[in-house]
Amino acid sequence: VCIMEKQVLESSEERTFQYQDSLPSLPVPPLDESLSKYLDAVKPFLNQEEYQRTEDIVKNFKKGIGKELHQKLLERAKTRRNWLEDWWLNVAYLDLRISTQIHCNMAGPGPYIEHCWPPKEGTQIERASVNIWHTLKYWDLLRTEKVAIERSGNAVLDMNQFRMLFCTCKIPGVTRDSIGSYFKTETEGECPSHLIVLCRGRVFAFDAIHEGSMVTPPEIFRQLTYIQKRCHSEPDGPGLAALTSNERTKWAELREYLIDLDPKNLTLLEKIQRSLFVVCLDDSSPHATPEDYSEVTRLGLTGDPTVRWGDKSYNSIFFSNGTCSAFCDHSPFDAMALITMLSYAEKKIIENEGRWKGSDKVRDIPWPEELVFTVDQKIINEIGRTKELYYKKVSDLQLVNYAFTSFGKALIKKKKLHPDTFVQLALQLAYYKCHGRPGCCYETAMTRRFYHGRTETIRPCSMEAVEWCKSMLDPSDSTYRRLQLMHKAFAKHNKMRKECENGKGFDRHLLGLLLIAQEQGLPVPELYMDNAFTVSGGGGNFILSTSLTGYTRFSGSVLPMVHHGYGFFYAIRDDRIVTTCSSWKSCPETDAEVLCRAVFQCFQDMLQLTVAAQL
Repeated sequence: VCIMEKQVLESSEERTFQYQDSLPSLPVPPLDESLSKYLDAVKPFLNQEEYQRTEDIVKNFKKGIGKELHQKLLERAKTRRNWLEDWWLNVAYLDLRISTQIHCNMAGPGPYIEHCWPPKEGTQIERASVNIWHTLKYWDLLRTEKVAIERSGNAVLDMNQFRMLFCTCKIPGVTRDSIGSYFKTETEGECPSHLIVLCRGRVFAFDAIHEGSMVTPPEIFRQLTYIQKRCHSEPDGPGLAALTSNERTKWAELREYLIDLDPKNLTLLEKIQRSLFVVCLDDSSPHATPEDYSEVTRLGLTGDPTVRWGDKSYNSIFFSNGTCSAFCDHSPFDAMALITMLSYAEKKIIENEGRWKGSDKVRDIPWPEELVFTVDQKIINEIGRTKELYYKKVSDLQLVNYAFTSFGKALIKKKKLHPDTFVQLALQLAYYKCHGRPGCCYETAMTRRFYHGRTETIRPCSMEAVEWCKSMLDPSDSTYRRLQLMHKAFAKHNKMRKECENGKGFDRHLLGLLLIAQEQGLPVPELYMDNAFTVSGGGGNFILSTSLTGYTRFSGSVLPMVHHGYGFFYAIRDDRIVTTCSSWKSCPETDAEVLCRAVFQCFQDMLQLTVAAQL
């Protein structure tokens, strides 16, 4: 009993990273299971003849090269706690040569307009100071390992991604980027403690710790006011940050050029890389209401490139009307780690009614220092060219971020339906209505119950979902049949989600087999060359790129995966569903506004179905 009591006492003092070493390794699922799930997933996109052909290809793969590659993958998994980790980082992020700032970064608006901070000119610096301070407190909790360990049911979740929220930056390389992460817990040692502030094309830095204690909101206010006053009364800086929005190889070459121009430039770049996070003072005043966040979300994701460091893991953007947004490089973490931190800060901001209630005393701390880069005409020209390209690309983006306010999680759960599945099936139905065919879809599942686990793909466009969509669009079908098919589609989606979270998905497994073949210099197996692989979304061809950003006030956004596709993110709250939908204007057949409105209509239709069933 004594020992047990001691454990109970100690467990109330859990340290954030204490279970990292005891998490289970990422499993490799059985080959035949993955292949039969794959066949099931491609079915909605093929006719009988095509399906027959794909079935034969899969059979040959299973008994031939696939079997061999699977054995090699099992060998790899024996020597690693996560066989996917390095591969995924490289293939999904670091090997990309496109502009990752435009195509891969994620952003989301601050929900403070709904409570403490309605849009109001003249509040930018004051609100930024309070927000930054709460974020710094979270950094302190992480340093002392006092951030609560997340769990799914009883299972402890991997907390490694939280280390990447601070002091982390992607560094461009000519063929592959790398991630620099300089965060350390208190037990591990010294951790950088300075912030970077971007304003009107200029770069400043100041320390968040003075004489051993954290700067307070009034002290942060003093620092930001100093920066802003200088920037508003002096000429704009060169806007070097815009270079991070280039294609990766181009940015890597320009970075090398900058360093060759003056070795001091390297010191300054490293100072940005090592910083806690980047504070962006943006002069825009985006319109925002609790029902329509479109403009603040769009500017968060694709606003002025001279006041965003696209490679930084966290940019905290404050607009001139006191609205704000987060903007992040996606490679070091997935959205949930960020949302956990932002929700913590939001909770504290609400508790204090958006104000600072502590001392107004301001210590005599050193003024911020400006990081002045040595630039020449070539760099200045490149910044101009980069901005031009950037604005040309992002002006093609259509993005809406609307709240559906008729109902939310509370009512959906009352109907004994899973809220996430509810939204996914509504999206399937809406896409089918708008486009007249099934839409291959990628939904993120979290695999954090495994060591350094990140994500697996759920493919919501199942045969069951398609059968139900057809029934909903067939006027001769009865309500009873529609309801029956809907429940079948729900059951299927819930089963797939559970499998994916437990390491039993198939997309990462198939990727692993392909990468083994590539590493061994073998030809690409026929399975991956088959049309079925691509039309069902494989190889990054998903038309619908989707994710639940959780059950908080924070919603997020990403750009579509393909030119004729959509990005669709959603946050589910008790009384509403907040959705962000993006598409490219230059694609004539997609329209984010139309799809989003169709999804809202489908929410109503699905609810009607459950109501009709009870009559």
